[in-house]
Amino acid sequence: MAAPVNQELKKAFSELQVKMIDRQQKVKLADLQIEQLNRMKKHSNLTHTEITGLPPNTRMYEGVGRMFILQSKEEINDQLTDKQKTADAKIKELEQKKTYLERSVKEAEDNIREMLLSRRAQ
Repeated sequence: MAAPVNQELKKAFSELQVKMIDRQQKVKLADLQIEQLNRMKKHSNLTHTEITGLPPNTRMYEGVGRMFILQSKEEINDQLTDKQKTADAKIKELEQKKTYLERSVKEAEDNIREMLLSRRAQ
């Protein structure tokens, strides 16, 4: 009778362990994405800062694939501002996702501890 309970416990333990590892990997992925978005945001900000110092009639080109397209200063500034806003929104979304995942990892750890304690109590 103890063998089936032991098997069920092992199965539940391994499922929780897999779930926990999966969520930890997702947290790491979210961290990497946040880091990448922060770099992109910083790059856009630096570019915007450099562009604002240029005279208004300066010819500016935007790289598109393997070619460059003539753009006005206002269009480029708008694009950079949009990039920054998009990055901010994505960062906020990823932070919320990361918080949720960290909470679920903690819950999985607590469940594993609880299983082990109940196992020892038997």
